[in-house]
Amino acid sequence: MKKTLTTTVLLLTLLAACNSNKNKSSNSASESDTSNSSTSEKEKKISKRDLSITAANAYNDIFFDSIQMAKFFIDNRTEPELIRRITSFYNVRNYQFAWFTKVGLTEQARGFWNLHSYSTTYGTDSTLVDKNLQKKMEGYTAVEDSFTVSPNDKNIVLTELLLTQHFITYTRNNAEDGYVKRKEMERFIPSKKSDPLRLADSILSKKHKNNKYYEDINPVYKALKVELAKYVDIVKQGGYQDIAPPGKQYSAGKSGSSILALKKRLAITGDMPLDTALDYNEALKTGIMKFQERLGYSPTGLLTDGQVKDLNVPALERIKQILINMDRMHWIVSEPKGQMIVVNIPEFILHVKDGKNKVFDMNVVVGKEGHNTMMFTGNLNTIVFSPYWNIPTSIIEKEILPAMQRNSNYLASHNMEQTGTSGGLPVVRQLPGGDNSLGKVKFLFPNSFNIYFHDTPAKSLFAKDKRAYSHGCIRLSDPPKLANYLLKDDASWPSDKIDSAMNAGVEQFVKIKKPVPVLITYYTAWVDDNGLLHFADDIYGHDMELSSKMFL
Repeated sequence: MKKTLTTTVLLLTLLAACNSNKNKSSNSASESDTSNSSTSEKEKKISKRDLSITAANAYNDIFFDSIQMAKFFIDNRTEPELIRRITSFYNVRNYQFAWFTKVGLTEQARGFWNLHSYSTTYGTDSTLVDKNLQKKMEGYTAVEDSFTVSPNDKNIVLTELLLTQHFITYTRNNAEDGYVKRKEMERFIPSKKSDPLRLADSILSKKHKNNKYYEDINPVYKALKVELAKYVDIVKQGGYQDIAPPGKQYSAGKSGSSILALKKRLAITGDMPLDTALDYNEALKTGIMKFQERLGYSPTGLLTDGQVKDLNVPALERIKQILINMDRMHWIVSEPKGQMIVVNIPEFILHVKDGKNKVFDMNVVVGKEGHNTMMFTGNLNTIVFSPYWNIPTSIIEKEILPAMQRNSNYLASHNMEQTGTSGGLPVVRQLPGGDNSLGKVKFLFPNSFNIYFHDTPAKSLFAKDKRAYSHGCIRLSDPPKLANYLLKDDASWPSDKIDSAMNAGVEQFVKIKKPVPVLITYYTAWVDDNGLLHFADDIYGHDMELSSKMFL
């Protein structure tokens, strides 16, 4: 009873503060806060409401009323500390939604729910377990396409506030003490469009009294912040000039002003030392190859039209790209200390790591646009040798059924069989064998998107620089190598037995003794283990969407 009374009193106090702020300008509110020396310690922990945020400049495009939040507190008997933290969180946003837009979940919502799911699935923190919220979010995250969101929908508002409550609890329970401060946490999700250069300056100039910074517990974020500073300097020094289309002028034996212009351009971004010679020489070839490597191309030393377009992307646009990816890096699971597999979707590469050591890399094929490979984290725990391919309903409806209607022998000719019907559609699977679309082996890590690693008979795609061709799963260029690595500590699975199982034509499931974390990320700007800054194409348009929300 005492706790309920305390909560009610605090709630009324907070609502009074909210209503008071509505009737004041942000300047007068600030003056009042400064002059009021009797403000209690608890009140100091509540950020002021930012009335400068409007529908015109807000990061997201829908708002809710503080009264809806008050009702949530009462209905859920929210503890006083969470009332303060949630109120502060939404004051900073001027009651703008954090996790929804008019057309569905935000990228941050998907990112946080991935963290939350991994924590509740593999961690020990029972305070985050909420079966009702989990059911709601599994439904929302399963929808790749947009869906209509109404700010007046009680279920949407409830889910929004529950996500914020869980976000605050997760951050408080899992972040290393002192590094993610309350005010910093409140700004993990942008609230207002900003000038990119001003935003970059604010990040680079931020000082903490105790010298503890978020990048100290997130090394990938820290490395990208260093590169942000370099590009800010490039912009402030005037940027770089566009390079003319290549033709045949950037090749061995050529010389002239265009060669010098290219050398100056590559020197600005650190791809080569400044060289004022007018000829195409080894230094320039090495610089071009380094640039090509950073942009995901085969390092040939000869520029294509598309690569020159990448060279000519303005430095300010690269700053935006870096800022977008720094924001994205707030939502990754802390890198495990042991074995780990990382696939960065726009990079088209799988990285196998053991602690800070790289074990090997492997080219992959990811989902094509419209069949996006999703960002998530899970534990790889099962290998399936000589797998069946249980064909997804969407592929049956769009591809298999029309082919069956045109050709009555289609299933047999493709080593497929119908095992039943469901919802008026045939249930079809492809039998194990050399022409199976999953190849000779697949690797499972449970997730709600039905995504996994697998072999493929279509090997030619791995020779391409850009490899987005699948229906969403991730195809491996060298699956036997990964199978041998994952079973290297299992004496019952020597290499010859693995090879035999892959070619047996009989499906066999093998549990891995020690599951390996898998991180599926979407970084279009990142720094590799050698300190090299990479940029990649925004193959799914995620950056484009965030850019329209983040920047003026």
